[in-house]
Amino acid sequence: MKVNSTAILTLILLVLMLGAGSVSAFLGFEMGTSALRGVTTPDGRPTNKFISSRSNNSQQLGVVLLKEDEILKTVQARIDGKTKAAKSGKLDEDDQEARTSRQRSSKEKPPSVVAEKLQPGFPVVAESQGVTFAVQSVRYSGGDLLMRVNMQNKGNDSVRFLYSFLDVRDEKGRTLSATTEGLPTELDPESPIASGTVIIPTALLDDVNRISLSLTDYPAQRLKLEVLNIPVER
Repeated sequence: MKVNSTAILTLILLVLMLGAGSVSAFLGFEMGTSALRGVTTPDGRPTNKFISSRSNNSQQLGVVLLKEDEILKTVQARIDGKTKAAKSGKLDEDDQEARTSRQRSSKEKPPSVVAEKLQPGFPVVAESQGVTFAVQSVRYSGGDLLMRVNMQNKGNDSVRFLYSFLDVRDEKGRTLSATTEGLPTELDPESPIASGTVIIPTALLDDVNRISLSLTDYPAQRLKLEVLNIPVER
């Protein structure tokens, strides 16, 4: 039987390839094994290594490490000290400014009010259950009529007010719009006199000579303060 030379050549090549692969695998395994000699499994707690290494380095360098609690306490103490010093400086500065302002205000005269007019016959007073509501004076300033008002509670109970209920009318019974400044929202028993201002736009007072104010407490509405016929002519 005649042997085919091509088949023989193919078998020889396969044998050579298998031999070369086996040799390469063996050499690779040997090289990898020699390269990994002396390598151990890493510690699962790297923090311990870091602390140990830091302690060794500190001991070698002669450095004393502070505790975290002590550092935080020191920092907090410094922050508190700076805050107290800043507050103290701020209070001293505010006191100095207040004294300067008082001295300046005591030396300076108040500016003159344009078209100011004080009517005779003031104050115009209303009283109900020990609570007094007195219009001390009126004056025109710019585009407003300013009415200086004093209030006092000589009764036994506290009284509260809501000034959106303040009723302002002229002598013809027409309702006028008004705002308030500085008037107290609550008067305690035997309280000192409280002052404020009722402001009415002059555009509403072209043909008005007298106005009336009416105010009641809130929410009880037990008393009614009516200041009638306040002269406002210019």
